[in-house]
Amino acid sequence: MAEVINMPRLSDTMEEGVVAKWLKQKGDKVEEGDILAEIETDKATMEFESFYEGVLLHIGVEEGETAPVDQLLAIIGEEGEDISDLLNGSSASGSKSDKEDKKSSESDNEESNDEEKTDEKEESSSDDSGIPEGVEIITMPRLSDTMEEGTVATWLKQEGDTIEEGDILAEIETDKATMEFESFYSGTLLKIGVAEGETAKVDKLLAIIGPEGTDVSGISGDSPKASKAETKSSKEEKDAKADTDKEETSSKSSTTSDGKRIFVSPLAKKMAEEKGIDLSEVNGSGDNGRIVKKDIENFKPSATSKKDTAQAKESQTNEAPTIQPYVPAGEESFEETKNSQMRKTIAKRLGESKFSAPHYYLTVEINMEHAMSSRSQINQMPDVKVSYNDMVIKAAAMALRKHPQVNSQWDGDKTKVANHIHMGVAVAVDEGLLVPVLKFADQMSLTQIGGNVKSLAGKARNKKITPDEMSGSTFTVSNLGMFGITEFTSIINQPNSSILSIGAIVEKPVVKNGEIVVGHTMKVTMANDHRTVDGATGAQFLQTFKTYMENPVTMLA
Repeated sequence: MAEVINMPRLSDTMEEGVVAKWLKQKGDKVEEGDILAEIETDKATMEFESFYEGVLLHIGVEEGETAPVDQLLAIIGEEGEDISDLLNGSSASGSKSDKEDKKSSESDNEESNDEEKTDEKEESSSDDSGIPEGVEIITMPRLSDTMEEGTVATWLKQEGDTIEEGDILAEIETDKATMEFESFYSGTLLKIGVAEGETAKVDKLLAIIGPEGTDVSGISGDSPKASKAETKSSKEEKDAKADTDKEETSSKSSTTSDGKRIFVSPLAKKMAEEKGIDLSEVNGSGDNGRIVKKDIENFKPSATSKKDTAQAKESQTNEAPTIQPYVPAGEESFEETKNSQMRKTIAKRLGESKFSAPHYYLTVEINMEHAMSSRSQINQMPDVKVSYNDMVIKAAAMALRKHPQVNSQWDGDKTKVANHIHMGVAVAVDEGLLVPVLKFADQMSLTQIGGNVKSLAGKARNKKITPDEMSGSTFTVSNLGMFGITEFTSIINQPNSSILSIGAIVEKPVVKNGEIVVGHTMKVTMANDHRTVDGATGAQFLQTFKTYMENPVTMLA
């Protein structure tokens, strides 16, 4: 009996998967334990093995396509077995084959309508001239769990180049990093769908690979199988755009006194009006003699026009004097910078956190005298370099072990308390903020924390950090003390419940044993999600954290 295989849930957060590669093809014999396909999840690309024996009768998700968990992935059964009932029964899952069968059936039932019969005929004709044999369509891949669109940073292959399976086609900028994208096919790069620097949604046409010399001019847009309705809509939009362009061309022209037409850009026309320049005396340098901005800026009036201008001024002086209003010098302008994928994702995530989690803040001032002394002694050891940030991470990780409620997540109808401690460390990069994760930070020594933070921060700034190295945090530390910021608050890095904001160490008068002396203090502010961390819980955590920082030797016990 045939067995239906659905898209598996290969990670705890996986909601959909992409079939990176099929290792078995339709008609192949499959043994239990054979690897069917490589599936890209939200965290990694993993091999998916078969739990059944038989023949691969049907593939429900093609290579490069995305499907939600539990959607029909494949059917395995006996050779020649009828699986039509299984295919019809799985139509609700939205598999590609089922949709095509349904569409065909609907077309047959509507043959009585002449107009729809004509459309069906045109669609059938379009399908006949579809993708040539051997041609592979490559779409924008989903390279991270939160990626919705990508920007092609660099093409490493150009149209006409020979491609081998495994070659790096391009570097693609996601919302988290710039990653290399390799080809799963061999052939010639026939077409590039997204130019360098351009942005495209996930699953949009990225490139076409196939046999050399293949004509792919008929394949364009987001999908080579676009419906007639989409084609018609595209044509209407194109015609409308042409009409609009025609109207704009007309509106951007003027005429001379003798009826001769003058082509001029709107900006140039406005500048000419402000300067009192007669457009008929200006020679345009643009296409078809079109007058542009620089022509107005470089215009020098002839002797005749100067005389006319002088006469006009003399005429004005004979009239009653008028007071000219003051016009400030300068020009209003903006510089627009296209938001990167990283910047847009940061904005989205921080907005979701700030407006969904009820934040409250707790601040404590820490005496740093012993911490400074301990760090100085530790760094006197050969090949050892410990920063204050390393000490903060270590102290926070140990405090979380004593106050696990802070190491939690809000999940609707339940609260999840993590038994592991993964510390997120905010790192500033050119385009925003990334949060690499130190996993099991409470088990690391100060030197191990320092080495790992340095390595991950370097990867983040060079856009070489992987999604796995930025996922799974249970608590986050943000340190702006090195910039001289004495106190600040941070937005919680969800799904964490808390984030610690570290200020600069300040030399100031403090009271010690009833006397005012010079001391060194550091302010720390903790932002908490009130749904999971109560005020008393947050205060107790800060007390423990302060004890570790003011007595660093206790962290070494």
